[in-house]
Order: sequence, then structure tokens, then C-alpha cells
Amino acid sequence: MEDYRLVADAVAADIAAGRLRPGERLATQRAFARERGIAGSTAGRVYKELARRGLVVGEVGRGTFVRAAGIRDEPALAEPAGARVDLELNYPVVPGQSALLTRSLERLAGPGALDAALRPVGVTGTPAAREATAALLARPGWSPDPSGLLFAGNGRQAIAAAMSALVPAGERLGVEALTYPVVKGLANRLGITLVPLATDEHGLRPDALARAGVRAVYLQPTLQNPFSTTMPEERRAELAKVLRRADVHAIEDAIWAFLLDDGPAPLAAFAPERTILVDSLSKRLAPGLTLGFAVTPPALAAPMTAALRSGAWMPTGYAMEAATGWMTGGTVATITGAKRADVVARQRILRDRLDGFRLRTAPRSYFCWWDLPPRWRAETFVAAAARRGIAVTPAAAFVVGNAGAPSAVRFGLASPPPDVLDQALGTLAQIAKGTPDDTPID
Repeated sequence: MEDYRLVADAVAADIAAGRLRPGERLATQRAFARERGIAGSTAGRVYKELARRGLVVGEVGRGTFVRAAGIRDEPALAEPAGARVDLELNYPVVPGQSALLTRSLERLAGPGALDAALRPVGVTGTPAAREATAALLARPGWSPDPSGLLFAGNGRQAIAAAMSALVPAGERLGVEALTYPVVKGLANRLGITLVPLATDEHGLRPDALARAGVRAVYLQPTLQNPFSTTMPEERRAELAKVLRRADVHAIEDAIWAFLLDDGPAPLAAFAPERTILVDSLSKRLAPGLTLGFAVTPPALAAPMTAALRSGAWMPTGYAMEAATGWMTGGTVATITGAKRADVVARQRILRDRLDGFRLRTAPRSYFCWWDLPPRWRAETFVAAAARRGIAVTPAAAFVVGNAGAPSAVRFGLASPPPDVLDQALGTLAQIAKGTPDDTPID
């Protein structure tokens, strides 16, 4: 074993034993090298190894800090956090939703309908599913061709298949500088190198994409996670030109676009031959019984189909039949309308509770980015919130590669009941107004 790993093991043991506590800052690499009697380059490798193991995180302009918790088996935001109030997981549920979904499922209870629903189904789905999904995804100025629709078990599977289809193992995929954490985990599994690309107040910058030298780019043009940015149409048109000029394909994640009924046309409307648009019913309805969609240009249909099949990311017949009924029967439209009203109400709670803090969100976004007060570091704040039974996500979860993370957290507004959300945000405000010393670690 190389020497730097032995040193990293020793630091890891100190963290496990509590001699180094969550939120505690490590020495600078130069000071660490002097203390351990090692070369500066070796100290740098030790810090990189600790970050790789998920034990420490770097924050821009501040240093390297012990994480609030060890590395996860799953990417952040993929599973419930186990806290009393989980503001990491972000799935909206509105009153009466379950009853509506149940009534729509009654048609599948008969033997004939159930037999049909339990048969295998391919990635091209059924004609009824394609027509219903195309109508669901249509936006002002754009309507997908039903023949270009492919289906996956859920939205994350559709993203994985698009990545696999467009970017061979060992190649590079561009992403927004702070991106959806699940994509980081998928890239690691698929052997894809992620390249962080600069963004501004309008989203991904075309000049950053033009010089990136990537095979494809993954982005969220509408209500981008974690910043809630929605890219204006002018920027989408500029990006479409870059995609063609640089011979790059795009994976457009439209998972939150349903909240903006008056939102801009997708990137797929500006570069249809270059873009795979992915979406699902997970946010519109619920993650437990969902369906993933991929609007795929004809030239990419074969590799996308092969990726869905070889990855075992195909949909199930029951989910497809249920989803088709929900879409054609008006259930999806009803629940979507309720969630558009719900997000506005939750944003009011957010403004009331965290007024005066530095927040990045949007009036119809279910999540919020919080640049913490200077006295707080992200990992320390996450630990303090966890001791009060609230799970929030540190900025490091969204950072690509070994870049330093800002002192910020992201939290979701969708999952808790409104009264619980109100209390949780009030508690977070109290924590932020204090200091780390007010909630010492035992």
C-alpha cells in the first residue's frame, strides 16, 4: 500500500474515534506535511484520498473540513435520510392525491385488464402510452413526436440510459458546475468523466460548452437543481447553435418543468436532432409507481434502445398501463394543478421563515439554495441541523470532482406537511442566527 494511503488511514481512524469531529477544520496541507514529516505532494494526495472516501470536504476560501457523516452507499437525494424532518428527499404530495390515484387503478382490477397489464412491455411502450405521454410533455411551441418516445422504469434510469448511449466509458460528459448528485453516481458506475461547466444567472454558459471538448452535456434548463434557475429562450437558442457547431449531444432533464405551465420551450425544441429529453411521473405523481420518458431523435433511437435493454432499465407493463390511465383520464392534470398551487404556498412559508438570509430559489421551485452566514460552514450547519432532527444537503453533494464547495446547503420544500415545514424552517433560522458554539458536539 502506498504511504499516502497509510497516512489517510490514520486520519480516518481519528475521525472514526471522534478525535476529529464533524465540522472541524484540518490543518493546511503545508502544515499537515510538516506535522507528519511527509512531502507536500504526499499531503495533497492524502487530502484527495480522504475526500474520495467521503470523510472530508473542501470549502472555497476556507479549507478542508471533516464531513458531518461518512460516505453514503447511494448518491445524496436518492433515498430518505432517516431524519424526523427530511429536507433532502423532495417528492411533493398533495391532499387527495392517493384517492385520485386509487380510483384510476380500479380499471386494472378486472382479470382481463390485469392480465394485459402483467405482460412484458418493450422500451417503445404501447401506442396509447406514446400518444398520452406526447400530449403530457407538449409545451407551447413544441410537441414531441410520439414515435420518438422510449420508456424506462423511472427518470433516473432514463438518464442512465442516455448517458450510456451517448458517452462511452472513459469519455467526458459536461455538466453544470453544481449538478444533480445522482448523475455523479451514475457517471462513476458507467466509467464516465464529468466535466464541470461554468454557469451564470441564465444557466449553462454557451462559451463554456464550446471549449469543453466533451461528447455530450447533461443539463436542467428549467428549474435547475440546486439553484432553481430557468434558462431563457435566447440562451437555449445559443446552446443549440453550440451543440451543432461542436458536434455535441445534450441530455435535457425536464423533471421539474411541469411546475411552469407558462415556461419556455425545452432545449429539444431548438436542437431536436441533438437532444434527448428525459422526464418521468416521479415528481408529478409519486416515485413508488412511476414511469420514465425519453424523447429521442431518430438517429439516436438505436443506441438509446440498446442502452435501455442492456442496462435492464425497461418499464413494467403494470406501471405503463397505470400511467397511461392516469394521463388520459385527467388524474395527472388534476394533481399537477394542485402541486402548482402547493409550491406557491410553500414558497410563502420559506419567505416568512428565512427572510433576510441569502437564498437562491424561484417562486415556483420546490427547493432552495442557502448561502450560509459567514460564521457557519456547510458541514457544521448540516451537523447542527441533524442534531435537531432535520436533514439538509451540504453544497459538496453537488460539486463535481475535487473542486472546493461553497459554504451553502440545499433543502427541499416538497416532502413534509406544510406545518412541519414551517416548524423546520423556523428551527433552521434559529440555528443560522446563532453560532456553531451554541450547539456543541458531544
